[in-house]
Amino acid sequence: MVQPNPTGTLPDAQQVGNADVEWDRFDSKAYFDYNYGSLRPDDAAIIKIVADFFATATRGNWRGRAIDVGTGANLYPALTMLPYCSDVTLFERAHSNREWLKHELIEPSKSWLEFWNAVADDRTPYTPIGDPLDLLHQRARVRRGNVFTLQPGQYDIGTMFFVAESITTRTSEFRRAVGRFVDALRPGSPFAAAFMRDSSGYVVGDQLFPACSIGNEEASEALAPMARNVEILDVASSDLREGYCGMMVATGFKKR
Repeated sequence: MVQPNPTGTLPDAQQVGNADVEWDRFDSKAYFDYNYGSLRPDDAAIIKIVADFFATATRGNWRGRAIDVGTGANLYPALTMLPYCSDVTLFERAHSNREWLKHELIEPSKSWLEFWNAVADDRTPYTPIGDPLDLLHQRARVRRGNVFTLQPGQYDIGTMFFVAESITTRTSEFRRAVGRFVDALRPGSPFAAAFMRDSSGYVVGDQLFPACSIGNEEASEALAPMARNVEILDVASSDLREGYCGMMVATGFKKR
């Protein structure tokens, strides 16, 4: 069972920080099997928001450098950027996740085609891609990295799904992670970020991981210094696990 974290009840310094967690123990297979073995309605709703946004924001007529921050065992954020990138960096801290990703790119699970069908559904930029998993294999590079070490102005499009609020209980680290993500983009670049709402922590395999309890206001405040034209949409979700109150998707552009 997920135990609530102490967000809001202890000083920031006394909470669980990102550096306190043994991320290399993350059970990638257990996470994938539970979350992405098939397409859930909440992920389908997120895909619609993000794929529609990117199709409009990019006008489907260019390819740049893409990054997915904290990829974990999840390929669908990268798939949403596939028509718009010449290469995509899967930026991941945990050794277990990096090894999983390298294998998954070579021998992808069948469920990703279900996710791709939701991504490509009636969207012109995606329909010419005949073999999305092979194309992702060609364009993706798995890179070891911590969100807090991202360098400014390196990428033209970006995603970060369930990362900033799911690596710490400290609101200061949540805000810093969001800022680093957006700042890693070039001015004017589009992005999409997904967050768990009011998360109290989560279990993967037999390990409990920390989370920061946030809502729309906290997400908006974290994005405001770096982003413009931000829209935050709620996604209904209640049956994934205990200890959360739905999801949010934020889209926007890095300030010029």
